[in-house]
Amino acid sequence: MVSLTLQQIEGDLTADDVDGQELAAILRELIEDTDPPGGFIPFLGQLVTTAARRAEQIEPDRDGDASCPLHEAAALITDNAGMRLIWAARALEPQGDPE
Repeated sequence: MVSLTLQQIEGDLTADDVDGQELAAILRELIEDTDPPGGFIPFLGQLVTTAARRAEQIEPDRDGDASCPLHEAAALITDNAGMRLIWAARALEPQGDPE
């Protein structure tokens, strides 16, 4: 199911008739869409956080070799990637009528 959804998004992004405003809307959906709650990017960050928590429980010596990079990846996904998508969407949206 995820693969099909990602293929559909990729198809939307590569369509010949996508303009800046439509591209901005697609980017915003990755952040703000209500299904999954909070958008795809926050959902992906939560999924990686869940993996990190599981790694904390099963990694040898509980030394953080697996869980720390996973926690960092989750933070980068939600904080860094998410904000960059928002900035890109803002840059693509019309800035209003010229005066």
